[in-house]
Amino acid sequence: MANSTILTADREADLRKPIDEYIGKIQAQIDALRVDGTDKVVNIQNELDNLKRDRIYTAEEKASRESKLKAALETAKAVEAKNKDQISKLIADGESYLKQHYDSEYYQHVVASCKQEKAAALAKYQSAVAQLEKEHQATVAKLTDQQEIKDEKYVHKNRLFDAKMQRDKDLQEIKDRQHAAFDYKYHLIDMLRLSKFTFAESMAQRWENYKYTFNRRDFLLRNGLYIAIIVIFIALCIITPIVKNVPLLTVNNALNILQQASPRMFLALGVAGLILLAGTDLSIGRMVGMGMTAATIIMHKGVNTGSVFGHVFDFTGLPVIARVLLALVVCIVLCTVFTTIAGFFTAKFKMHPFISTMANMLVIFGLVTYSTKGVSFGGIETDIPNMIIPKIGGFPTIILWAIAAVVIVWFIWNKTTFGKNLFAVGGNAEAAAVSGISVFRVTVGAFILAGILYGFGSWLECIRMVGSGSAAYGQGWEMDAIAACVVGGVSFTGGIGKISGVVVGVFIFTALTYSLTTLGIDTNLQFVFSGIIILVAVMLDCLKYVQKK
Repeated sequence: MANSTILTADREADLRKPIDEYIGKIQAQIDALRVDGTDKVVNIQNELDNLKRDRIYTAEEKASRESKLKAALETAKAVEAKNKDQISKLIADGESYLKQHYDSEYYQHVVASCKQEKAAALAKYQSAVAQLEKEHQATVAKLTDQQEIKDEKYVHKNRLFDAKMQRDKDLQEIKDRQHAAFDYKYHLIDMLRLSKFTFAESMAQRWENYKYTFNRRDFLLRNGLYIAIIVIFIALCIITPIVKNVPLLTVNNALNILQQASPRMFLALGVAGLILLAGTDLSIGRMVGMGMTAATIIMHKGVNTGSVFGHVFDFTGLPVIARVLLALVVCIVLCTVFTTIAGFFTAKFKMHPFISTMANMLVIFGLVTYSTKGVSFGGIETDIPNMIIPKIGGFPTIILWAIAAVVIVWFIWNKTTFGKNLFAVGGNAEAAAVSGISVFRVTVGAFILAGILYGFGSWLECIRMVGSGSAAYGQGWEMDAIAACVVGGVSFTGGIGKISGVVVGVFIFTALTYSLTTLGIDTNLQFVFSGIIILVAVMLDCLKYVQKK
């Protein structure tokens, strides 16, 4: 009785036959009405488009042919307009019939059949496994030699795997059958309406296609980390008001998170390009410290209290706006010089970016600490933040700087030749070189772009913090930037990544740090959380890479 509702291919065809016949008659009438109308309009418009691109005709011949085609087009449009109401009635008739009969007389029977087939396939698999286990136990009982027993276990394991593969094949065929039955209705509507679907029909198809292609393993590999982090955030939002008597999920906190994330966005966008090339950058934190120190010296309120190589700088004679712009230029130049050096060694000598950027990190920290004696240079002019990143109605405009950076880098990655070459080199440097792409230029270019972004980020951070530049500032920021990229889906295997993922990654890490700080979690323990997230993110990335291969 369990198999009584399972449809054979012939029975399914019989159920669909009345639908095909009815819709087929309507479709034949519509096609006949479209021959001299809609079909001709489409064909003539294509001919006109081809004529504009065609260079075998003279201007006079083109004008003559265009005139004839336009006259024929007007005639075809007149026929189309004349038949429009009749075609609309036929389409409405067909749609009404499908609405009344398709699901009840065909699709629901297929769904019920597929449900029974799935149950039968699973029962068949369980029976096969039980039989294999029985045979295996019987065979092992007869054997005494350990090598023979080991071989039998290996054979048994392979047979179980074959049974599982057969089960998966049967289930996929059932899934395909149900999907094809669902899709056929929209194929008929597509023919009637010439691919014009309503919003509800489009969404229904998208949802069905999502269910059809959904794979739990792939879904968890792509989104498992995000789900875990969301659960952590929900837990923090519940725990914080209880422990600290302070609500975490407020507009003010959200703006604070966005404000803190804005300078870090520049850093993450910079290193994302290097990770896209299967590289990294360990010098980001020291770049921030160097940029912060330089910017604080130039924009310092009054004469500097500290010195650089024994010299005390005084920029108070310059207008404030000039000092702001000079600080930006100096930050960008300093950061870009060092990233270019690392990029040159990486590209020219095939040195791993881990080594070249680690050397940069040590050199920068050593130079800045030695030249400034490691002191903090105090605050900058207090009116500079209100000039560059003012708060308008409580909204921190520093966020707009980050948005501008995201838009520009997205454009570079997705709409320029350099961006396309970046993905090509990251995916396969050898193949890119063979196709004519300069791997050296792309690599150095990525480092230069990173330096520019680091410079901007350190300059903005200096303004946000109203100075306080020192060699030690920014320590550990490289880990946050790299982690944000990895969590955002920029793969260390190279050639895979999206700007949207980087943005999400930055917000996730900034929000997590802010939430843990609000909860009163020790800073050192926050490093533990970050380390675990990085480890899990890279593990999932490696699993995706292995599965892809």
